Amino acid sequence: MRILIPLMLTLFSSTAALASEKTGAEDILGAGRQFMEAFAETQAGKGFDADYTLGSLDPRLALAPCPDGGIDVAFSSDPWKTTQPSLMVSCQGERPWRMYLSVALDIYGDALVAARPLSRGDRVTEAMVATDRVVVNAIRRGAITDTDNLLGLEMKRPVNAGTPFTPDLVTAPDAVARGDHVMITARNGSFAVKTRGKALANARVGEQVLVENLSSARKIRARVTGPGQVEITM
Repeated sequence: MRILIPLMLTLFSSTAALASEKTGAEDILGAGRQFMEAFAETQAGKGFDADYTLGSLDPRLALAPCPDGGIDVAFSSDPWKTTQPSLMVSCQGERPWRMYLSVALDIYGDALVAARPLSRGDRVTEAMVATDRVVVNAIRRGAITDTDNLLGLEMKRPVNAGTPFTPDLVTAPDAVARGDHVMITARNGSFAVKTRGKALANARVGEQVLVENLSSARKIRARVTGPGQVEITM
């Protein structure tokens, strides 16, 4: 017994020391909470509220030890496009490892919504827009939050009152319409000649449109550069 007891105590203390050096579930959850708290604090400074719940881990989890402050945490998917992102937790120690931790995340923020039912083709005005608190990351195509990016655009399809405006719901209106008189600019470097024409189709800025030169009656294809403005390259 005089020999066995010290040996048993040595084995027990060695096992306990090894266990204490492992990275366990609580270490990973703690790193995840610290990361999410920092994220929520950053968003609060921008006017958003972030509510989150971390997923669970097997309490028996035991990974290689990670130096103090060595656990890295980052989103593995865009938290602004899903309410179920995940965290990639990793360590670059002598025995590197990586794992994923699930998160349920709601980011609340002010977004622009339809103040009343809107129809396809409506031009968005201030009277059509209201502000509401929504879960912005539940809107996968991204909510429009700035009226400068919305007013004057055209509805692509009808929506109900309270529907958040998203980029896929609106489009830039036609800059020229069939029958409109337009100014044709023929450009060659810094040299430009202007003449009047008539649009033979509807088109938006950046699109090509067929126009008729009113002086020569010649039909040409030009690029729309603005309302009533088209350009060709000589």
